[in-house]
Amino acid sequence: MIFSALMLLLSSRLEAAAAAQLTLVPEALTVLRGDEAQLTCSASSPGWTVMVWLLNGQVLLTISNQSGVLPSVDPSVSAKRLSEDSWTFILRNTTRLHQGRVTCDLQGIGRKTAQLFVQEKGGVEILGEDRLVFSGQPALFQCQAAGWFPRPHLSWQVNSREVKPGDYNVSAGPADDGDFTASSSLRLTAATSSRVDCLASVSALAQPLRASVKLTVVTEVLQEGCSVALAVVASLFALLLLLLICIGALFCYRRRRQAKLRSEDATRSSQSGGRTGSVAGATEGNVNPGFSGEGPTDEPNSRHILTGPGGRMDVSTFPKVPDVVSSSSLSLHARHQDQDQDQDQDQDQDQDQSEEGSKNVRRITTV
Repeated sequence: MIFSALMLLLSSRLEAAAAAQLTLVPEALTVLRGDEAQLTCSASSPGWTVMVWLLNGQVLLTISNQSGVLPSVDPSVSAKRLSEDSWTFILRNTTRLHQGRVTCDLQGIGRKTAQLFVQEKGGVEILGEDRLVFSGQPALFQCQAAGWFPRPHLSWQVNSREVKPGDYNVSAGPADDGDFTASSSLRLTAATSSRVDCLASVSALAQPLRASVKLTVVTEVLQEGCSVALAVVASLFALLLLLLICIGALFCYRRRRQAKLRSEDATRSSQSGGRTGSVAGATEGNVNPGFSGEGPTDEPNSRHILTGPGGRMDVSTFPKVPDVVSSSSLSLHARHQDQDQDQDQDQDQDQDQSEEGSKNVRRITTV
């Protein structure tokens, strides 16, 4: 009984002494999948001969104190010497299969074990696009993170300010491939335009992944830009209306002026045509016996001496066919007509008295 107690005490002292001679740092290491894992094993006593590295009980690498690193069948492992009794174990391209216990066995002295954790970084997104809501109305945001290991931590920020955990909910669960999927919902009351961020992270990630959307409050847009836009549109509409009115007035004025000019031209044409037409209609294109090339033609009646059969002379009186004269010379021409008419009447009276008994009178009318 006493002997057994003494042996147990001696064994514990030997283990404590061995532990004091061997260190392994860090005792726990967390890396992301694909990163390197590095652990350092150091011996305080130079008496060791072989250092063996094991992962979950399987030998990965052997180091000789005399020869250094011995060849390994696994190309993802290697080691580098820090000092005579200190070596760093390097595991590249870590996967979740590498997660577990990493042991440094210093033969003849002792062994130390550390924990290696391999995490996976997935993706994060906010469902939907940017939001446009009315002021005071609720806005719902949903965030989803997939492909993480272990379960990711989700949080929200509004304008770079943390949202209290009590203002949103989070749910998560494992997927078929062993990864984790998490989702979260955030409900906000729209007050001002903001940027909303959903953050997902695990412990091995230096900076969380972020997904962002914009929240635009309609009242801000209306107060800042809508009144100005309405004023500009109203001004443009007023200018356009004034321009249309001016164009319409000018168009109407031109039409009325053209109509007036056409009416005056038509009146002049009708007056001139009426005078000419009356003469042409009266003569119908025949010879006018009442035309006289000598003397005035404005007398109401004209008398001409005609030679009849047997050499007799007849005096014929017929109505005068007026000439077409311009209105501008009508008054001057009328004065000359009055004077010529008096002279013709005196001559006609003398002729009538001298030939009254022996002449036959024949009256000729216009055809």
